[in-house]
Amino acid sequence: MNSQLMIKNIQNLSKMCPLEKIQLHGPELVIVVKSKLLYDILTFCKHHILYQFNILTCITGVDYPNNKYRFKLAYELLSIRYNIRIRIKTFTHELSGILSCDQLYFTAGWYECEIWDMYGIFFKNHSNLKRILTDYGFEGHPLRKDFPLSGFVEMKYNETEKRVINESIELCQEYRTFKFLSPW
Repeated sequence: MNSQLMIKNIQNLSKMCPLEKIQLHGPELVIVVKSKLLYDILTFCKHHILYQFNILTCITGVDYPNNKYRFKLAYELLSIRYNIRIRIKTFTHELSGILSCDQLYFTAGWYECEIWDMYGIFFKNHSNLKRILTDYGFEGHPLRKDFPLSGFVEMKYNETEKRVINESIELCQEYRTFKFLSPW
């Protein structure tokens, strides 16, 4: 199935369910959907005979803090049967969650935990949503653009105590006079 036929089929899909936008970037097809319809679109793309996107290759997130819906999620799907890739995008904000698709695609569980940990986007009905990249006592989400660049506590492994310890950060700098004519 070539990409033009896929676009025609997606346009027929847009008559059945409301899609925000359909784009073509090179050989890849991009669909923008509302967040409340995301799970239904993913289910349709996986099980419909003309699509058969059985593999979820990646879920990525982007933070746009000035937008009303500040987080963009992109689901990248692959159809082995038709050798076609598709990207499904949706937008959300920190107060509303996204319906989890970890029961639909088994690889989604890890990606959704990673996005929860890094961005703070909550996935409803996730089987085991937890932090996987930061410590359990960590406050905030590192990939949000409103996260401070330096904190007050540093975590490091102490060899004598054989455990991870928290220490206060001291940001001190010695007073130096600069002689601009000297190379040192």
